[in-house]
Amino acid sequence: FIKSGNWNSGEETIARKLGVEWQAMGDGFSWDAENLEHSAELAREAWRTACSLLESGKHQLIILDEITYPINWGWLDMGEVVDGLTNRASNVNVVVTGRDAPQPLMDIADTVTEMVQVRHPYERGILAMRGIDF
Repeated sequence: FIKSGNWNSGEETIARKLGVEWQAMGDGFSWDAENLEHSAELAREAWRTACSLLESGKHQLIILDEITYPINWGWLDMGEVVDGLTNRASNVNVVVTGRDAPQPLMDIADTVTEMVQVRHPYERGILAMRGIDF
């Protein structure tokens, strides 16, 4: 929901080598975007694509990476997301990632993990490194 299809990320490279169908439908760091409405529309389009996949049962696992951001920014309707997740095909497992997951999302989840940052290189001025962070 955030990653751009124009990025060349290490996680995509590995996933594709493993045969994973990869769809990066965001425009990058949306909080830096010049046109937030465009970013919001990309998120809505990504959600429409996700809904089709959730309903189809084509995949046993779907990862909705960083979906919490467009939900929290009001770009996606929380009720629609909950409905889409709860009414998915019975063979589909879903992993949702992102910070500050809304309570309705946590309420329907089987597993909820909260990661707490103890230390991060960025705090010391170290930027993300290709092959390590992306």
